[in-house]
Amino acid sequence: MYSDFHTNLGKNIGHSIPTRFLYFGDRNKPRSTNLNLESVEFTVNGKLTQVSVKPKDLLSEILRDRLGLLSNKIACNEGTCGSCTILLDGEPVYSCLILALDCDEKSVDTLEGLSKDGRHLHPIQESFLTTDSAQCGFCTPGIIMSAKSLLDKNPEPTEDEVKIALSGNVCRCTDYSRYIDAVLLAAKQMRNQAANA
Repeated sequence: MYSDFHTNLGKNIGHSIPTRFLYFGDRNKPRSTNLNLESVEFTVNGKLTQVSVKPKDLLSEILRDRLGLLSNKIACNEGTCGSCTILLDGEPVYSCLILALDCDEKSVDTLEGLSKDGRHLHPIQESFLTTDSAQCGFCTPGIIMSAKSLLDKNPEPTEDEVKIALSGNVCRCTDYSRYIDAVLLAAKQMRNQAANA
């Protein structure tokens, strides 16, 4: 369940959090009062994974520290920059705001899972290289995951739709025109691949 609760959470600092990045779990699911470890089973990049977590463990911490998925960057740790963006059941969310317990029986996708065979880059990754979009690379994984979510739903987005899809990701190194160009190029490459398949 996605919520509008925090839409203007960062209003006082001049930044609002797009609601599509916020996930508050299933409010109908009973919460454990056990402060010990609990088992969570979820699919990570197509592989069924089981980990033991504390009730307060964040998904971002579990992905990085326990599963070694380092593309998931922890920068602001308060849901304002988008560096930790991953896909949760296909939707872009800030993993620094999600309790690992809320991911039980869900699907999590990170940048590491984009390559189908582990050797060839996904068209979105290729387009980011072609357009020279990545600068320091810290925000790039989150931006690519936001782009993937968009292109999975809309294979022919407009420039404005790309801007909206990337609006929850902050880059401090470059202007966003390169990212927009990269996503539009990736969309074209993916349409061509689909047509030739």
